[in-house]
Amino acid sequence: MLISGVVELAIGTALLATWKQPARGLLGKAVAAFFVGVFPGNIAQYLEHKDGFGLDTDRKRALRLLGQPALIAWALAATRPVPSR
Repeated sequence: MLISGVVELAIGTALLATWKQPARGLLGKAVAAFFVGVFPGNIAQYLEHKDGFGLDTDRKRALRLLGQPALIAWALAATRPVPSR
């Protein structure tokens, strides 16, 4: 959907612009929540065999589903505070 694409661009920009904690950690949680929120739509796209955003085969749609948990984990890991020594 167009709306999710706009949101993805906005959160990508926010990730590039936000470096200070705790704002970056909160943003990471919001990004992870977004990925969780769009997951049901991705499942529906796979089950209904709907093309979109270059996902024109069931294999491509399935690979996106398999990669979604990694994106969630990555969003959280990349934005967590770095422990100071």
